[in-house]
Amino acid sequence: MDEKAFVIEQTARIARDMISIRDRIFAYAELPYREVRSAELLEKVLRQYGFTVTEGEAGIPTCFTASYSNGAGGMTVGFLGEYDALDGLSQKAGCTVRDPVRPNAPGHGCGHCCLGVGALAAAVVMREYLIASGKPGTVIYYGCPAEEGAGSKQFMARAGLFDACDFIYTWHPSTRNMVDVMHSNAIMGANFYFTGRTAHAGASPYLGRSALDAVELMSVGSNYLREHMIPEARLHYAYIDAGGTAPNVVQDRATVRYEVRAPYVAQVRELYQRLLKVAQGAAMMTETAVRPELAMAFTEYIPNLTLAPLVSSAMREIGAPDWDESDYALARAYLESYPEETKEAVRERFAEDYGENWQPIWDRPLDAEVKDFSADDIRLEAGSTDVGDVGYVVPCVNLLVASACLGSIGHTWQMTGQAGSALGAKATLTAGKMLALAAIRTMAEPELVQKAKEEVLERNGGAYVCPLPDEVLPPIDTY
Repeated sequence: MDEKAFVIEQTARIARDMISIRDRIFAYAELPYREVRSAELLEKVLRQYGFTVTEGEAGIPTCFTASYSNGAGGMTVGFLGEYDALDGLSQKAGCTVRDPVRPNAPGHGCGHCCLGVGALAAAVVMREYLIASGKPGTVIYYGCPAEEGAGSKQFMARAGLFDACDFIYTWHPSTRNMVDVMHSNAIMGANFYFTGRTAHAGASPYLGRSALDAVELMSVGSNYLREHMIPEARLHYAYIDAGGTAPNVVQDRATVRYEVRAPYVAQVRELYQRLLKVAQGAAMMTETAVRPELAMAFTEYIPNLTLAPLVSSAMREIGAPDWDESDYALARAYLESYPEETKEAVRERFAEDYGENWQPIWDRPLDAEVKDFSADDIRLEAGSTDVGDVGYVVPCVNLLVASACLGSIGHTWQMTGQAGSALGAKATLTAGKMLALAAIRTMAEPELVQKAKEEVLERNGGAYVCPLPDEVLPPIDTY
């Protein structure tokens, strides 16, 4: 069997259905933990293709697994699918001026409508390959909600859902075609609930104990903490509840959310403990009480170095999305839609990447090549993803496939519009082919897979340890 030709043929056979599903999930644009229609659609389609679906995995209603086995034995390959949207980023598909479908509504500004469907295509093609080749094996599609929220994969990993896999591949919409070389930050997030005592702020403030004062003092303490932590670490915060709107009432409640980032999960744990002391100090100074509620944590993501070259080779075999002139024109229009300050920063980046001949890239700003993987290119980035927890359980590699113009900024209305456009459609199908071919190639290399598993054990110290205690449940209604 010509495996590449088989993958291309099978993807073409289901292409229309896959893009229709992409379009529907794009229109649903559901927020983290609220992806009810998106999950139901994916589950329905997977059942139609012969998969056995289990809903409500890891205690999350919109989390599911779908599996298909051909015979007994063989390897088990997993694909990760995501389908949650971002608040406030509604935008009409393919529209290059700001025009939301619904004002202030959610939109797929990170392209997860494409991500989930690209992984779906790969799972369906892998099923067809197992049947056609007669080889034993199992393929599992993981429906992973809330990547943009408190995540799901760490809860799925804690529940043992990834343990059965020999390796797991996933992808993410991007501006480039390559194996992801990001070393993401680990992250830990918690709500801090302060409680005090109300009083008339004018007549008897001395009888009150302000929870809002405690939150503000926690901010002061955190600012001083920033001077004494490693420079790669980050502290973010947001006021969740300021205690009401009446300034003449001493606030007896206030809630602030903090997120701590650092390159490694051990560093995050240590920094979070220091943050707890700041919160306790703020409560002591104001004679209030504080209840920290740890809600989310991701382990850092680093690509599996053993499997990454093989995945990169499969990506090159498939090749970049087949852009045409209308695609280049659309990409250029999106690039021109950014504010002048943003465009100037992009020009400077283009000059750094392409030298004096950057103007042709600006005119046709789509990545039309697949870059080879090199471990020397791995770099720390400030962002975080729950895919990191998967890679601490089983060999995992994330692919990047161009779905947007070079220079595009993530989590913007421009990214939403491109995700729903022809650019996103071509990326979705290309990613499906790359994932499927990479999985087929990997299943033929049992010794390499074993080496990849040994790499995981070396990284995790012998076993995966979830960064969240067992008593911390998915914060479906609170985060």
